[in-house]
Amino acid sequence: MPVAIITGASRGLGRALAGALAERGWDLVIDARSAGALKQAEGELADRTRVAALPGDVADPRHRVDLVAAAWEFGGLDLLVNNASALGAEPLRPLSGHPLEGLRAALETNVVAALGLVQEALPLLQRRRGAVLNISSDAAVEAYPTWGGYGASKAALEQLSAVLAAEEPELRVWWLDPGDMGTELYAAAVPDDPDADGRPDPATVVPAVLGLLDGGAASGRYVARALLEAGR
Repeated sequence: MPVAIITGASRGLGRALAGALAERGWDLVIDARSAGALKQAEGELADRTRVAALPGDVADPRHRVDLVAAAWEFGGLDLLVNNASALGAEPLRPLSGHPLEGLRAALETNVVAALGLVQEALPLLQRRRGAVLNISSDAAVEAYPTWGGYGASKAALEQLSAVLAAEEPELRVWWLDPGDMGTELYAAAVPDDPDADGRPDPATVVPAVLGLLDGGAASGRYVARALLEAGR
């Protein structure tokens, strides 16, 4: 069976993607910082596939080792999804008042930890010519007020992804802009958004990810909306 590591899988896009892969028979290694929410996700997935649910913070090197070790126990690794993210400030604020410690935290989670997990998992991914999916944002390429810190971290993740794709041509490396989603992360970022209830469910993005997998898409940057429109 194929094996995936999905970080930040207790809710949002990570949780929705885990459910879709479980339906396809994938073995899953999932994590989240909230042990309670992760336990609930594990319970919902475990009747369909093998699941290793490891609570922890991807910024912790020991936790990253444990995630990859769990994949090794399942037999290997076909897909690494760096989905866990940190905003850096909650709610978001202009750069003039953005806490520098928050920016460091966002870079640590969104960039440093993502690379650390890639480095740890690389031998397993190379063995199966697997794929890396890094979840980015339109804030990485557009200048939205108050999104500067988070957007800068996602822009760094995108450049890291592009270089990884050039350095590891045997792998598929995708960086995906999922577009608007109604997630707890967004609610924390913009708690007073009057249109928050109308934002799409993260599950609507999952077919775009499955399309990348099924189509053996080349390494590169993808936008979920464009993938979904092309698949209609």
